Amino acid sequence: MVRLLHLADVHLGARHDDLGEVAAEQRERQFAAFSRAIDTAIARGADVVLICGDLFDSNAQPRRSVERAVGELERLAKRHIRSVIIPGTHDCYDSTSIYRAFDLPAMAGLPAGSDLLTVLTPEHPEVSFADLDMVVHGRVFPTKKQPQSPLHAFTAPMDDRARCRVGMIHGSLRVEGKVESDDVLFTPQEIAASGLDYLALGHWHSMRHGRFGATTWAYAGAPEPVAVDQDGAGHVLLVTLDGTGSEASGTRSARPRVHIEPITVGRTRFRGADVDVADVVSQADLAKRLLSMADPDLVLDVRLVGVARDSLDLDADELERQLQTGFFKVRIRDTSIAALPEGPLPPPDTIAGAFTRDLGARIAAAEAAGAHELAAEHREALHLLHALLDDPKRVTLV
Repeated sequence: MVRLLHLADVHLGARHDDLGEVAAEQRERQFAAFSRAIDTAIARGADVVLICGDLFDSNAQPRRSVERAVGELERLAKRHIRSVIIPGTHDCYDSTSIYRAFDLPAMAGLPAGSDLLTVLTPEHPEVSFADLDMVVHGRVFPTKKQPQSPLHAFTAPMDDRARCRVGMIHGSLRVEGKVESDDVLFTPQEIAASGLDYLALGHWHSMRHGRFGATTWAYAGAPEPVAVDQDGAGHVLLVTLDGTGSEASGTRSARPRVHIEPITVGRTRFRGADVDVADVVSQADLAKRLLSMADPDLVLDVRLVGVARDSLDLDADELERQLQTGFFKVRIRDTSIAALPEGPLPPPDTIAGAFTRDLGARIAAAEAAGAHELAAEHREALHLLHALLDDPKRVTLV
């Protein structure tokens, strides 16, 4: 039995422009999730840790950041747990690659030729672990955008070196009608023809797995969300290659059974919430309602929808500031529309009356055509007109 810990897309050093003042904290959360993944490998007795690309968010990392990551890999080496890394699309193996600039095994204090820390490259595409009866193939190109599928014309050889054949790729599985182009693309048919027992994948930040032919494949997802809307992130995979699929045959060609166990290592969670403002009495009322979901590990993405009553005064930026102490991050998006003003219309033979009726017709036509943004603009114009008629001093024209 062989145990693999499969992770990918750690994105150490990510800048997180979308997180503002909590960007630095999220970088620390990503490193903490990586460290917990290493803890998991040690605690669960993993034989090999597979890191399937984008360990780093870019190739432009300071030495201290690389040393910090290598320190975690060194913890594995000291316990004789091997780690195998492939470059991704963010830390790609081009001329500026972080894996060219830094000798990770040497930084971990390992002697030349050690198999405790291996970076697979086009020049070094596989590593064999005889004691585990396993070969790991890394399908890597020296560019970010690959000229062809990494599985093009590839079949893992069935030879005397090993019974277990594992592959590593950082890229996208082609899904008809959903994923048909990417920097790195491969197909279900190529996976089925690969001859691999397990294909460890990176690039998609949400966990998913399946089987094509005799090959089990899986995306581990990001150990900690990299963007605020990645609600499928937060895991690593403990993969067990156990026994054979046809033990009675007694042949070396019998395939191992593959079992996948997701393990949570991330903290940050994402929750989206649509709030119908028709039921909202005031901003204070809405703030109280949202604070009932307060969680310091939660990214809350609120979308205000529906028709707001004329008396409702909401300021999305102000509401975000009110809620920020209760959550890791809050984002309020106001897509609601204002209710049409009530009361009698101005006489039709006046400018105000003609303008009001014209805007009313435009609103009805836009909503009938599904042009909701245009209808919202006309509603705002109508509200502005009524505000001007009611009290010109309330409105500032710029």
